[in-house]
Amino acid sequence: MTAIPNDVRPNVTDPNNTASNGPARLNEATIADFHGEENLTRPRAEVPQNYDLVILSSFGGPEGQEDVIPFLRNVTAGRGIPDERLEEVATHYRANGGVSPINAQNRALLAALQEALAEKGPNIPITWANRNWEPYVSDVVQNAYDEGKRNILVLATSAYPGYSSCRQYREDYGMALEKLGLEGKLNIDKVRQFFDSPGFIQSFADGLVVGLKDVRARLSEAEQKAAGNGKIRIMFCTHSVPTSAANEAGPRGVDYEGGSAYVEKHLQAARAVLTRVESVDPALLDDVEWELVYQSRSGPPSMPWLEPDVNDALEAIEGAVDGVVLVPLGFVSDHMEVKWDLDTEALDTCDRLGFVATRTPTPGVHPEYVESLRQLIAERVAETASSTDPAELEANRGGVCGGKGWFDACNPDCCKSLRPGSDKARIADYTGDTTGGTR
Repeated sequence: MTAIPNDVRPNVTDPNNTASNGPARLNEATIADFHGEENLTRPRAEVPQNYDLVILSSFGGPEGQEDVIPFLRNVTAGRGIPDERLEEVATHYRANGGVSPINAQNRALLAALQEALAEKGPNIPITWANRNWEPYVSDVVQNAYDEGKRNILVLATSAYPGYSSCRQYREDYGMALEKLGLEGKLNIDKVRQFFDSPGFIQSFADGLVVGLKDVRARLSEAEQKAAGNGKIRIMFCTHSVPTSAANEAGPRGVDYEGGSAYVEKHLQAARAVLTRVESVDPALLDDVEWELVYQSRSGPPSMPWLEPDVNDALEAIEGAVDGVVLVPLGFVSDHMEVKWDLDTEALDTCDRLGFVATRTPTPGVHPEYVESLRQLIAERVAETASSTDPAELEANRGGVCGGKGWFDACNPDCCKSLRPGSDKARIADYTGDTTGGTR
């Protein structure tokens, strides 16, 4: 395969870069040959350290009607969006009493991780911080410093590479250190992206097995069917991002499937889920095809975002299948974009088109997902890491998508936003040589 020059990014809008549809039973003929990351020669693993605090870091969400507009102001800060426009966006939260489900989900995950760390180690306290709502990142960092913490590890509730899902979390903490005057006084590192962790994949596979069985059972009892052919479409759903942001995801000069690390890692995760489902019951995938679709786009219509939108994809298969299973592959918990965009809008579209449909669970506090997160923490901590040698640590990683796992520390310009003034302070920058085949 021809190498892509380091100064060129593949165009994710190119229809030839969207190899996501196909039979759910995978084989070599259905998987394209992409090996671009093999030229990334710099270490992916960092030397384990002695951390004295873990911070579970998330997006945040309102907890009552009075919180909705202030929360949305935080989310859109610097974009000059008036409150009248924010009130239009607030509809989803208003319909749910002004409460985002993300906070309860994070409290449950925090409790599960506290229990897992206490039982299996490492013996480190864990707390919680948010980008856009209480408890705010800067407040949690200041409190940690006041309590004598000097070496912190951040675990973000986002699995994939990209600006919003990785680099922005690094910026949250870099800007907090800058704002608080704690640069050089407090070290903060970040756990790598975990799209390929066994428990993350297994949680979706378990849900998909149940979802396929549910749709098949309901189809067997249905008097009328949309197509009458017994076919089922699995739609792996994730958050859309601007194509410009997708093009900047991951290191440059890499032949990523779909033209982007963000797209490729979703495709790899989807295939890993399907492989595990097939190992449970191959018949579940008879007459089943799959595709990667997107949801929750925002911004002006003139700005291109990743497509197809889940509802457009559903419209496109009207009369072609009888059943649909929506898998929220891009989300780790049932927050508002899952509850509204999938459970309300997408399932309403399915109902209108006559599909027998279901939405499978997000990882939430699935035991194997929680255990994978614990292991991701443990591999960074000196007392529990399997080695102190980064090369050996990298070799021992247990990713299930066929690669070497994501980077513990990212290149300084990895996933950089194209917005003016985007060169912000950040944590977890790789400080070694980045010329070894990466850029």
